[in-house]
Amino acid sequence: MFRHLVFPLALTAALALPVCAQQPDTQDKPFDVRSSVGDMHVGKDADAAKQGLPLYPGARPKQEKDNDPLNFGILTESFGMKLMVAKYESDDSPAKVIDFYRGKLKKYGKVLECHSQKHGGDVEVHDTDSDSDKDSKDKDKDSKELKCEQSSGPVTELKVGTEDNQHVVAVEPGDAGKGATFALVYVHTRGKRGDI
Repeated sequence: MFRHLVFPLALTAALALPVCAQQPDTQDKPFDVRSSVGDMHVGKDADAAKQGLPLYPGARPKQEKDNDPLNFGILTESFGMKLMVAKYESDDSPAKVIDFYRGKLKKYGKVLECHSQKHGGDVEVHDTDSDSDKDSKDKDKDSKELKCEQSSGPVTELKVGTEDNQHVVAVEPGDAGKGATFALVYVHTRGKRGDI
């Protein structure tokens, strides 16, 4: 797990969050920091289009406390990370939403279908640097494949990509068993300088 990122991310968050908290009129506006050390973006501007997916027809943002979309990115010379999460709800059944996104995710590769007790539990971000010997590279390559961590539960997660570049759509029955609630998640990480 991004061992070398823990301290820099914690330091960045510790410095950025007080600044955001002191500016109540800008809470809904993206927060951007540009410096010679790196760049950071924190905002509520995540949506399906920014994640490279269409929004399910008729879906609307999920209305609940503390459910704002999240668009977080940090870029430095040695690492980068982008995380986007947005939750929606639909009057259609979970099966229809799953079928729709199964087809749309295929453009990113083989779609893996997982089942879990709650959404978001399977999204993992691992260190993208590997050791120089061949065995470590082979293990690193294998570890980047997405896998199902659980085999049963009410939440269906459609996953595509690798651990360091993945799209996840987590679908579950809506409130009171009516319709569907779904989360669109995009995670992209890198170890060396490059685009995210």
